Amino acid sequence: MTSLVLDATDLQLLAQLQSDAALSNQALAERLHISPPTCLRRVKRLHEAGLIEREIAILSVDKLASLVGHGLCAIVEITLDRQDNAALEAFEQRVAAQDAVQQCYRVSPGPDFCLVVHCANMPGYLALVQQLFTADANVRNVKTFFSVKRSKFGARLPLPEFRNK
Repeated sequence: MTSLVLDATDLQLLAQLQSDAALSNQALAERLHISPPTCLRRVKRLHEAGLIEREIAILSVDKLASLVGHGLCAIVEITLDRQDNAALEAFEQRVAAQDAVQQCYRVSPGPDFCLVVHCANMPGYLALVQQLFTADANVRNVKTFFSVKRSKFGARLPLPEFRNK
């Protein structure tokens, strides 16, 4: 793959799509003052380059709770006994396969991983603990923090301001 160069239009497209990926191509083109074919071509290029990994819907936790219950959100710190590359990657693969694990970060210093986990209830969380942590002889320590309120949630990455010259 050749090196990709981003211009002001690309950065504006990425910013708009981070805010609302459901915008039609026509609406996106209008916001950026470019033609719809140009807009479509550029968005396709950004997808193909891997800058846009996927487009998802972000659900309202509070509104969904009245229909299906609140569930349980936990932030989990994991420390492993062995931190060689193979052990770290094996752990990452195991947690990535679990739908309940929404985010996994390899961190330093402190624990080796921080996970964001969503389960239907405490029995669901305990089953996940047994499967991912207790059954893994390389897991030395697990420290869990349970969320009582989500004050902010976002997935927006800061982008540099780029001005055409």
